[in-house]
Amino acid sequence: MSDERPTPPTGTIRPVSPVVLAVLGIVGLVLGWLVHPLTVELSGSAPVVTWPQPTLLGFVAVALGRFAWDTRASVRDRARRLEPHRAVNRLAFGRAAAYVASVLGGAYAGYALSWVDSRAELAGDRVLWSGLAAVAALAVVVCGVLLERACRVRLDDDEA
Repeated sequence: MSDERPTPPTGTIRPVSPVVLAVLGIVGLVLGWLVHPLTVELSGSAPVVTWPQPTLLGFVAVALGRFAWDTRASVRDRARRLEPHRAVNRLAFGRAAAYVASVLGGAYAGYALSWVDSRAELAGDRVLWSGLAAVAALAVVVCGVLLERACRVRLDDDEA
């Protein structure tokens, strides 16, 4: 009988790449830019973006930011240690939010840019609300990355 302990898994998860987020944002930008001419061609009118879109994205950003704050506190406080499966769930949630919001932010930015030189009746409103939605989506990306980073544990931690 051997006194050797089984070796714990040594795999690590790399943080979300800023390059991947940028590429997703560019893809969203192109898709958002194309929404304007395609919808006008197909249906005769383009979608209207109003206050609910940026407001909802703002609420998501605030919720993710709070979740990141609480997760960071749980990871640092030994008395209320975060269970590993919950940390992985939060990490996946933060990463998914960052990816989706990156595409959405790019799409709203592209849609806003497609209306900049337009003399259409609601062009100014579309630029304003789409631009605000793009900024709110950027806040979701930042908070999603913060949530992912809050799940980090030290390698020398006995309970990691």
